[in-house]
Amino acid sequence: FPPHAQTTMGQGPDVVPGANRPCDLALRQQRLKAWKPILDPKWVIAALLIIAAIFIPAAFKLNAMSDDIVEIRQQYDAYDDPAPLCGINTTANAGRRCTLELTVPRDMDPPVLVHYEISGFYQNQRRYVTSRDDAQLLGATTQTQLALDNCRPLATLSNETTTVTLNPCGLVANTLFNDVFALSTDPGMIAADADGVPLAMIEEGIAWQSDLEFKFRQPDGFRQEQCGSCGDANCTCAAENWSCTDPYQDQDGNCFLYYYPNDDTTQYLYETYPMVVSPLDGVLNEHFIVWMRTAALPTFRKLYGWFDQPIAAGTKLTFEVEANWEVASFRGFKALVVSNNNAFGGKNEALGRHFLIVGVMCLGFAAFFWLKHTFRRRNLADQNYLHFKEE
Repeated sequence: FPPHAQTTMGQGPDVVPGANRPCDLALRQQRLKAWKPILDPKWVIAALLIIAAIFIPAAFKLNAMSDDIVEIRQQYDAYDDPAPLCGINTTANAGRRCTLELTVPRDMDPPVLVHYEISGFYQNQRRYVTSRDDAQLLGATTQTQLALDNCRPLATLSNETTTVTLNPCGLVANTLFNDVFALSTDPGMIAADADGVPLAMIEEGIAWQSDLEFKFRQPDGFRQEQCGSCGDANCTCAAENWSCTDPYQDQDGNCFLYYYPNDDTTQYLYETYPMVVSPLDGVLNEHFIVWMRTAALPTFRKLYGWFDQPIAAGTKLTFEVEANWEVASFRGFKALVVSNNNAFGGKNEALGRHFLIVGVMCLGFAAFFWLKHTFRRRNLADQNYLHFKEE
């Protein structure tokens, strides 16, 4: 209460009448004008027809757009396939090498996307989703007790004599999809684009930019140094306590020395998945970042790479596969998918089908209500339908 109104009821002359009255505004006093339509048959029939007129043409347009998308899918391992193209049964990190050949049925304009598809793997399970340490992924080398509890049982690895810390820890990071795909470079199997230029699969730019900038960093204290040449006498891991045993050589032939903190008691990502992650990338590897964005459904696709070149019809894409990620233990399958996309994403026949179902249902209800209103009309507010209580 305001100071001049703080007095006992009935005592003192200082009470101001109406001092606590609310503002006399339409909004405060709930006097705003409102539209309260009466949904009579004409309004309902018109609304249903408008929805049908929008949804049915949209359904045909969406189906046409989906049909324009070229999608080539090749399953190469499954728990129930007696003779998979590249099966490894339940042997993880088998390193089996095989070849997948996909023929392009129609011309494909860039970008042409390469996905891997997995079925039967529940990344949306609550225990799985929470099994990670986001502070560790951002570079922290120490962990809270809560983070350790979330990461268990994959927080540390132990044997009879030693215990090492996993960095990054948790179920998500340590179930990384580690099959490797690469276009074949064998003579006679090199694919070319529509202009005759050899195709090159790009594996950068596949992760969300916000994830790269704000969610992942190398461990605090990590450093790397490029050698002048790989044969340089100073290019040795023995100096300055580098973590490497031998200098790391990248695809361009450059050699690097690198250091990870506490490397004698910690197993880092590049040591867990050397076939996918280089020591220079670590948790900044885009395949890893794509995997860490967990899927909502047990059947999902994740982007592996893409082509920025047009691919002509009839082109044979030959992929060399190193199979390491087993699916038999959880009764799943995995496949390689090459496709292009449109404004609504990849090939999706269900979207147009659902639009068509809603449009046809609205059209059917509109016809039903029109027939009912025409042949068995019930006038609005007709007193003949009112039943009064007998006195």
